[in-house]
Amino acid sequence: MHLAYVSLPGRGATDALLAEAVTRIRARGIVPAGTVQTNSPCAGREKCDMDIHVLPDGPVLRISQDLGLHARGCRLDSAALESAVAEAARRLDDAALLVVNKFGKQEAEGRGFVPVIAAALDRGLPVLVGVNALNLPAFETFAGGLAEALPAEPAAIADWAAARVPARAA
Repeated sequence: MHLAYVSLPGRGATDALLAEAVTRIRARGIVPAGTVQTNSPCAGREKCDMDIHVLPDGPVLRISQDLGLHARGCRLDSAALESAVAEAARRLDDAALLVVNKFGKQEAEGRGFVPVIAAALDRGLPVLVGVNALNLPAFETFAGGLAEALPAEPAAIADWAAARVPARAA
């Protein structure tokens, strides 16, 4: 079983790191399933729009909801997230690696990408997950001590993936 994670402080930093790492992974001929996220600034607002790109070939889904300028609650559109989960699960058969942009609140509660992560590991696919500091304890519990922390360097992450993907799958 190959399960690894990356975590960086700062809004959007882990998202950008994973996107760059996936670009390098794909350049090596490795086909990923899963998701990466981009964050687009919203004029006049502190919060950004969150779009999730289903790997390797789309679609792109908006997973944030606009709750208004003064809203304080969770902006995640859980229906859109579940659509991304279903799309990623459908692509596992053709993938050599699973990338999950974020082990977030949904995953910490056993939902979201948890079944896809389990399915990928069951198939022997390496899994790379982005985790923020808030959800790191829940991820560590989920991983049961079997996850490897990777350095926050796209080249090192791509090296990790390449070393774990069988040559026939790349």
